[in-house]
Formats: sequence, C-alpha cells, structure tokens
Amino acid sequence: MSYLSERPATAVRPRGWSHSLALFAALVCLVLLFVASAFRHAQAETAGLVRLNDMESGALLLNSTEPGKYVPAPLLATDVKIDVTGPIARTRVTQHFVNPGDGWVEGKYVFPLPENSAVDTLKMVIGERVIEGKVKKKEEARRAYEEARDAGQRASLVEQQRPNVFTNSVANIGPRETIVVQIEYQQTVRRDGEKFSLRFPMVVAPRYVPQTADPQLVDFRPGEGGWGDVEPQDRADGFEQPPVLHPDEGKINPVTLAVALDAGFALGEVTSAYHKVAVTRDGERKASLKLADDVVPADKDFELVWKPAAVRAPAAALFRERVGNEDYILVMLTPPSGEMQPDARPREAIFVIDNSGSMSGPSMVQAKESLLFALDRLKPGDTFNVIRFDDTMDVLFPAAVPAHGENLDVARKFVKGLEANGGTEMLPALKAALRDRNPRDSARVRQVVFLTDGAISNERELFSEITANLGRSRLFTVGIGSAPNSYFMTRASEAGRGTYTHIGSETEVAERMNELFEKLENPVMTNITAVWPDGRRTENWPNPVPDLYKGEPIVLSARMAEARGTLTLKGDVAGKPWEVRMPVDAGETRPGIGKLWARRKIEQLEADAQIAGNWEANDGEILRVALEHHLVSRRTSLVAIDVTPARPEGATLTQRDMPVNLPEGWDYEKVFGAPPPAASAARQASYMAGGAQLAMAAAPVAQADAAAGIALPQTSTDAPSLIQSGILALLLAALLAAARWMHRLWISTAWARRSR
Repeated sequence: MSYLSERPATAVRPRGWSHSLALFAALVCLVLLFVASAFRHAQAETAGLVRLNDMESGALLLNSTEPGKYVPAPLLATDVKIDVTGPIARTRVTQHFVNPGDGWVEGKYVFPLPENSAVDTLKMVIGERVIEGKVKKKEEARRAYEEARDAGQRASLVEQQRPNVFTNSVANIGPRETIVVQIEYQQTVRRDGEKFSLRFPMVVAPRYVPQTADPQLVDFRPGEGGWGDVEPQDRADGFEQPPVLHPDEGKINPVTLAVALDAGFALGEVTSAYHKVAVTRDGERKASLKLADDVVPADKDFELVWKPAAVRAPAAALFRERVGNEDYILVMLTPPSGEMQPDARPREAIFVIDNSGSMSGPSMVQAKESLLFALDRLKPGDTFNVIRFDDTMDVLFPAAVPAHGENLDVARKFVKGLEANGGTEMLPALKAALRDRNPRDSARVRQVVFLTDGAISNERELFSEITANLGRSRLFTVGIGSAPNSYFMTRASEAGRGTYTHIGSETEVAERMNELFEKLENPVMTNITAVWPDGRRTENWPNPVPDLYKGEPIVLSARMAEARGTLTLKGDVAGKPWEVRMPVDAGETRPGIGKLWARRKIEQLEADAQIAGNWEANDGEILRVALEHHLVSRRTSLVAIDVTPARPEGATLTQRDMPVNLPEGWDYEKVFGAPPPAASAARQASYMAGGAQLAMAAAPVAQADAAAGIALPQTSTDAPSLIQSGILALLLAALLAAARWMHRLWISTAWARRSR
C-alpha cells in the first residue's frame, strides 16, 4: 500500500515541474521578444524614425529609407534686431535650431542676407555658455567643423554660397534640444532721392539652371537644367538649393523683427510696404518699430522706408573711422539739382519681360502692369521694342520702332496676353536686348529695362555678357516679387551702368516705375572722378566711380593712413563741368566703416573674378582682406566649436537640409510641377501648427551684452541611453519576477509532496 500510496505523489512532482518549466520557458521567450522589440524600437528612435501615428504634436517630417517611417526635421525660429544709425545699419540675426525628435541631428539652413552685408560675428549659445566663432580659411573652417561633428561636439559653421546667400550648419543637436546661433553683419542703407530704405531678405527663392549653361560660367554641373534638385560642382563653393515646402503643408521658419532707427535728421514718414509694423517715435530723429503681428513666416523680404521731415536731407555726407594705424572713409554723394539738370534726350528703350514659371501669380501681374506703365511713358521722339522670355524667347519687332499709337497698341496687346510658365533661359533674351543696330547713334540714349525676379543660377554667364557687349546701352533692372535675387539685379545694373528698382506689390507699380522713369528721362552725370588729397596713398571702391543718376547717390569707401586734406569729386552734367569739395577730416565718426570698406573691396574683387572667370587672380587678396577684417567671404567662413563632446559614442547622427517656404505669390506647380507623393502622407502629421516653435520665436532674446548668454531650455538627457537603461531595467525586473515565481512554485510543490 505504501508503494501504491507514494506513486501519485511521485507522479504529481514531475507533472508540476514540467508545467513550471514550460511556463518559465514561455516567460523567458516573452521577455526576449519584448527585449528584441524594445531594441528595435530603440534603434528606430536613435535614428530619429517615427510613424505618423507616433506624432503627438506638429512636426515637419522628412522621408527615410524605411517605408512608412519619417525623420522629424530640425526646426528653425529667427529673431532679428536691426540698429540704424545715420547711413549704417547693424543687424543681429538669432537663429534657434530645434530638434523635435529623439535622435541626434545635424541641420543645415540656407538663408539670404543683403548683398552688401559684411558678416563678421558668430556666437553659439549652449546653456549659459557663449562660444565665439572665428573666421578661418574656408577649407580650414569646414575641416574643423567636420572633425568636431564627427567627434560628437556641438559646432556651427557659417559659409557664403553666393554674396547674398549663406548657409548655417549646426552639428549634434540633441534629442528635444534647442541650440541658439547668433550672426551679426553691417551694411549701408539705400538712398533714392529723399527716401531711405533698408531690406532684410527672409527666403532664398529657387534658382533655375539653364539647359545650355556654359559649365565654365555656372556653379552647377551641366545637365538637363530646370528647377529641381541640382548638385553644385563644389559643395564648398556652389549654391545648394534647399528643399522647398509645398504651400499646402503650411508655413515654417517663424521670424520676429524689431528696428531701432536713428536717422540723423528729423524724421517724416516711416513705413513698411510688405509687413504691418508698429512704430513708436522717440523725439524728432528716432523711432523704434516691430512687426505688428509679432511673428511672421519667412516667405517674403522685409523692407523699411523712412523720409526726412519738411527739411531736405543732406546732399552729401562723409563718415570716418580710425582702425589701427589707418583711417577709413565713407562718402555718400547725391546728384546735383536745380539749374544743372540737363534736358532729356530721345531714347531707344528695349523692354525685356520674364514670363517664366517663377513669375506666376502676383509677380506676373506686377511685371505686366510695370511694362504697360513704361509704354505709356514713352514720348513721340522715342523708339522701343519688347522681348519676352521663359525657356523660349520672342522679340516683338525686328528692330526698335517709333513710339506712336499703332506700334504701342500692338505692344500693349502682346504684353496683356503673356502668361507665366516654363524655365528661365535669360541669356538669349539679354543678348537680344544688347544687340545694338546703331552703335554710333549719339542722338538717342539707349536703355534696356529688364523686368524679372532674377531666379537664375548662372549669374557669371550673364555678367560676362553685360561687360562684353554693353556698348552705349545702359541696363536698368526691375526686381519683381516677394523675394527677388537682389544680388544679381544689383550687380547687373552696376555692370550695365544703370540702377536697380524693386517692386514687391501691385500697389507699388506706379510709384516705383515713376521713380525709375525720372532717372531714365534724365541723362546721367558721366565721367565722374574722385581726386583724393595730394600725396596720400588711397585705396577707394568702387573704382572707377560709376555714373550718377537723379535721386540716387554714389557711395564711396576709401582707406588712407591719415584722413587729412580735401576730396574733390568731378563730373560732366549736360556737357558742363561739375565738382564738389569735401574735407575728409570733417566727417562724423561711425563704428564699422572699416568693415564696410573691406566688404566693398571684396565685392569688387569677386565681381572682377566672376566676369573674368579667373578666381585665382583675386582669391589671395580676397582671403587676406577677409581675414584682416574678420569677415565671411567666398574664401573664409565663421566656425564655432564646443570643446565638450555631447553626442554619446555610437549614437547615430542624422544629417538634414532644413526646408524653406515657397516665396509668397509663387505657384509651386508652375515651378516644380506636382508635389511629391510623399508630401501628402507627411502632411497628415501636421507641419508647424504654431505651438512651441512660434512661442520660442516670439520669446524675447537678451538685449544685454552677448557674453551674458541667452537663456535656453536645459539640454535634454541622452534619449538612446535612457531607452537602453530602461530596457535593461525591464529585463532585470522580469527575471527577478520569474525567479520569485519559480521559488514559490518549488515551495508549493515540495509542501504538497510532504503533505501526501
């Protein structure tokens, strides 16, 4: 009986243990599956990949190589502070780079600056620390940045892509982290008659690559051409086209902006044509203003215009600065007025209008209205012709025809029927406009009026054509739209010995075109020379001095050992000599005149090199001047590096080009065709919906000395490390729980055996 009574107990024991072992094995399998899943999730999070359903707030999602998963793009918010003192403006641009994802990212942002800006300062702010940037040779700065990036250090690199297009690369932005980068530059304000103005460009418009571009005169590899993604020949020097957001996907890159204005004379009207502003007066000559909407998207240029009160603005002004052992001079000379104004001569006017895809919408309306206005201003003794271009070209008449009723009616009908579409093949139209059938005709002034947004990439090719074939013609450029290529427009007009006019809205057509024709209808002051004090070696720019037009001054920069003696400016007006004398030691002292001189010299050297196609001849001097004056140029860059490594060893760094808005008024489909299919899927995640990024952009930036730093969110803890630590903790907890369960099962089984 004892034998029989013990068999059930013996039989129960292995059966209980077999169940236990099976349960334990199942538990271990579940834990391992969980760990594998968690690690896969961790790897995806480390790489910054998310699904649409994972998003809990608005974010800009970029495609990844893994189907159905995206990378949250780095975001950007910008704060702009501009201080205007007389003819000089000092601007501080604070860029907040935000990483909304859980991975480590490197962001690259392409942004515009005024074509005459002297960029001299870079600060990277991390917590309470301010890291000052240094100007280095371009290759050296890029090498230092890349080494810091690869070592996991935070770093920032500001490079010039074109004289008015820059990139800011920021490496190792941690999960949920914000890094602040400050850039400062100096420029001169623009004067046109009694009106002063200042522009802050906010978006880089897409550039068209001509199909037949000369590979020696363009910064891109030759190919089929077009508006799409293009690859620069040298990524350190060539223009990098940023990705452009489809308008249906909302607006990104919010901007706040404020201006402190000290005009130097009693202020009259202060206005902004393209943004609503709130203006506060401070005495007769000072005013402060900010955007009335506080925050705006970066999709069109900001322009501020101010005028003197009842009194006339000064006709000539001289400013100076002592730097080291040398004096720097800035001279602003306005044209003569009154009896010295010459009689207008008949003109041969050649009008060129851009009707390519980038001009669609309001830009095309503005261009057509401007040209119709110009046709109405022609006089009976004038002759004219009209040329239109996209990726094809039409010349209305075989040669310039008299400006009488029938010819004008044909031209008006031609202009009204234009529609915007296609590419921007500008060179054939420029060649046709400069083709002069009567080069020895001294009875007429030959003027070419070019209406375009300048959205091209082959500036060098066009500059070369202007300088080679200008002849007796004068080239007047009219920039159309919310974000024209002001660098090309300004340099083309300088090379063409004309002027540049910008029209940003339909309400400005009559005013701006009237101002332009005030210049066109009055011959220029020619043969201008600057005679500097005897016996003093002087380096002055521009050299030679350009022609002078009604209402638009010439700005001269000069350097000499000591500012003493008299500057004499001479010229011819209506065949009669004209001159003005200015003591060079009597000018007001202004900081930054030296940097403006250096920037003007670099501009001249770069323009000469572009036209000649021989950079080697001027690169050495560009590098020397830029390093001496701590400026960003074609040959130098600003780099700031944090010596403390931030990214954990082994953590993946994702590189992303930061998108920009399509310029206001542009038609995406006219330029790029249909949006990519991925855009509609990513759109479901909701692009910047105005939450934290807008709040951050609107938050005040410290106005104290930059060394005091800028308050930032605390750097976030390393997300991959947290994930891995969490997985290990979960695994340990699971194993401990299993061990406790097994221990209890073993005790229970042993107790049951003894009981039986």
